[in-house]
Amino acid sequence: MRVFTATLAAEINTFAPMPTGLASFRDFGYYPAGTHPDHMTIYAGPLWAARLRGAERNWQLFEGVVAGAQPNGIVTRQAYEALRAELLEDLRQALPLDMVLLGLHGAMVADGYDDCEGDVLEHVRRLVGKDVVIGVEIDPHCHLSPAMVEKADMIVAFKEYPHDDILERGLELVDLCAQMVEGKIRPAASLVDCEMITTIHTTREPARSFVDRIQRLEGKEGVLSISIAHGFAWGDVPDMGTKVLVYTDGQPERARSLARGLADELFAMREQLAVPAPGIDAALDAALGFEGGPVVLSDGADNPGGGAASDSTFILRRMLERGIGNAAIGPIWDPIAVRIAFDAGEGARLKLRIGGKIGPLSGDPLDLDCEVKCLKEGLVMSGLSNTPDFMGDCALVSAGGIDIVLATSRKQAMGTDLFTQLGCDLRERKIVVVKSSQHFYASFSKVAAHVIYVSAPGVVTLDLGTLSYQRIRWPRWPLVQPVSRHGDASA
Repeated sequence: MRVFTATLAAEINTFAPMPTGLASFRDFGYYPAGTHPDHMTIYAGPLWAARLRGAERNWQLFEGVVAGAQPNGIVTRQAYEALRAELLEDLRQALPLDMVLLGLHGAMVADGYDDCEGDVLEHVRRLVGKDVVIGVEIDPHCHLSPAMVEKADMIVAFKEYPHDDILERGLELVDLCAQMVEGKIRPAASLVDCEMITTIHTTREPARSFVDRIQRLEGKEGVLSISIAHGFAWGDVPDMGTKVLVYTDGQPERARSLARGLADELFAMREQLAVPAPGIDAALDAALGFEGGPVVLSDGADNPGGGAASDSTFILRRMLERGIGNAAIGPIWDPIAVRIAFDAGEGARLKLRIGGKIGPLSGDPLDLDCEVKCLKEGLVMSGLSNTPDFMGDCALVSAGGIDIVLATSRKQAMGTDLFTQLGCDLRERKIVVVKSSQHFYASFSKVAAHVIYVSAPGVVTLDLGTLSYQRIRWPRWPLVQPVSRHGDASA
């Protein structure tokens, strides 16, 4: 069997201030055809799964470009079109093929392209023809469009949030696509819009039981695959929203009925799925009032995994103003402060301006009297699904009894080793603030006595009503459709 695999992935926050150019891909993870390393990277689940299955089944595997970017603002037209052209040329060189396996995100938006994944799949389908099987693995924080479903034969989304099932879903995708090539199954797809946007934490109920149940449905009574697209609320595009995608083996009515029923269930539990998120002071009060520790505070509004700068100072400022010590926070993206800390050296005491550099939603910078406690070149943090996450040079500085992790690479808090490699023992801290919405949970829940999700200002704000949507389709619970000056609901 002749199999081609490649990746082009980025989660784009259309409200974020920084554009995503070619440098963003090269800094995060860019591997030209045939150069992907000997370990799985976050968006290359299909490639890694194809390597495993191909070795077992003696496939002829062709590996194209793997390009992923840290979530950011809209991708430049030049960057998107160049990477798309590279992927298509790699594909052209591999023809003829039996199967194409792509690692996409599902929420990539570029200048002139609202649905990059649908566009990529249209070009791929045109190149390989109607008889070649095309399979796609996506992130559930996606804008799952009808165009994507139409052009691909099989789409499988990660089921878990945090996404610690990337390889498992990649293997499912590869196995289903192989069965299609062999003529063993004939997938029928149904995509249903839930008419809402929600966050589905699979670490808590009722999402945990719901995901467990849909997994038990797969492989029985003709059900091949079920994917829940949570949606990505910070993408102002027509296809934004929570959706259900069901594939059955040649049973289109069964697919439609099951997808509709699951979508209705999700909508019915929408209030329960919502995550409580107190404001900054209320969250700090709750943490201080909790017996024991550490209490982990999620600063999801400044999550670089959602397109934020990861340099906001709102929570840190309040902790300092209130005299709250015995705490840690990170990672704060501040290459300038890191450079100064490295120049000063470990043990140095100096005045350091930290954070607040990118825009109004970063807050004002903090001028602090700091001690440089630890420096580490090229820190590698434990990432999702056992993938390495490269943080660049990092510094641990301390001010007002708070340990602050400063990083040169803009990444969210994934593994506790982000702190421990710099000598910060989290078990000794009362409060630990992480720049992450939920992916931190896989690692930090092992040391946390309690977790609080904080509603703070930021590019990835939890208060969606503050975002000026212009292009999404209505209705979208819990958002309220704006009214025009003439009293009519806007289109």
